Amino acid sequence: MVITEVRIKLVEENNERLQAFCSVTFDNAFVVRDLKIIEGTKGSFVAMPSRKLTDRCGHCGCKNHLRSRFCNQCGHKLDENRAMRDADGRAKLHADIAHPINSACREVIQTAVIKAYQDERVKAKAPGYVCTYDDYDSEFDAVDYASVVIEATARARTHGSHAPRGAHITSSETPRTESTRTTNGGTTGENFGAGIL
Repeated sequence: MVITEVRIKLVEENNERLQAFCSVTFDNAFVVRDLKIIEGTKGSFVAMPSRKLTDRCGHCGCKNHLRSRFCNQCGHKLDENRAMRDADGRAKLHADIAHPINSACREVIQTAVIKAYQDERVKAKAPGYVCTYDDYDSEFDAVDYASVVIEATARARTHGSHAPRGAHITSSETPRTESTRTTNGGTTGENFGAGIL
């Protein structure tokens, strides 16, 4: 795969470490958005798009961020050391959504993104500068997209309307009660599980 485009959205200077957001297009066909350019101790580096990790409250089952000390739903106290730790002992609070799987690929992406970032900073100083980072949505051909949706809809299997509680019945079929439903030819109820052995 070849990187065919990198788009940069510069962040205001008053932000401490975040320098820009960027998107990378591969083979003029696939875009990965929301990469971040961050100023580190050894220079700028590219952070891949990620999501916050969550877990469920043992009391009510509600999802909570791993930094939460109390459940957002029921207020139950959560274990503060429940996050997985990396080799350095730091809590793993985010997971990459998309990322390179080897260092060579990471280096190719990082080199292209940092070069585009430096070029964008130069362009931003010119009069009439316009950021193109958010222009993707206007490039889609609505006619092609509509034809894809129509084609997919035509192939979809249709079925009868839903009865109350989501039971699928047709007008020729009457709802069955719990005692008359069948499983593999046998009735449920007293004979449930009969014939398994």
